[in-house]
Amino acid sequence: MRDAVTSLIGSYDTKGKYLDRDAIDTLKSYFDTGMARVQAAGVINSDAAAIVKQAGLALFEEVPELIRPGGNAYTTRRYAACLRDMDYYLRYASYALVAGNMNVLDERVLQGLRETYNSLGVPVGPTVRGIQIMKDIVKERITAAGIPDASFVDAPFDHMCRDLAEISI
Repeated sequence: MRDAVTSLIGSYDTKGKYLDRDAIDTLKSYFDTGMARVQAAGVINSDAAAIVKQAGLALFEEVPELIRPGGNAYTTRRYAACLRDMDYYLRYASYALVAGNMNVLDERVLQGLRETYNSLGVPVGPTVRGIQIMKDIVKERITAAGIPDASFVDAPFDHMCRDLAEISI
């Protein structure tokens, strides 16, 4: 698992280059937003269960067929598995926020997920929508916590949605 600093330095090291102005600007941005990223992770960590519950309720209100007989979240076991997966996405999004790098999502969440979901018949469209709903909830809570610019929160959620959306939605 890498953070923004080790990824950037590793890239320059591989090329045998000194850090240039772009690299310095990237590092400056990473450190300038560091406290906000850590605070955002704190907001997520302190209320993760409520965020997941709220996102699940919103998703099932938007796509009620998921919880009807024959739906992928029908039965208590499947419903719980859906919320467990949403919690998993939220937790790893918080790691990526702190790291300032999406590498952890690729390594720990997205690799192999397509195959798993396809083999289990899990519809990806609602999964993507659930991640988008969580992003919106997290941004609202971060703004309410006094973090003025929550735009950096988009990155991990959008990264997961883009990767998952490459599957037939």
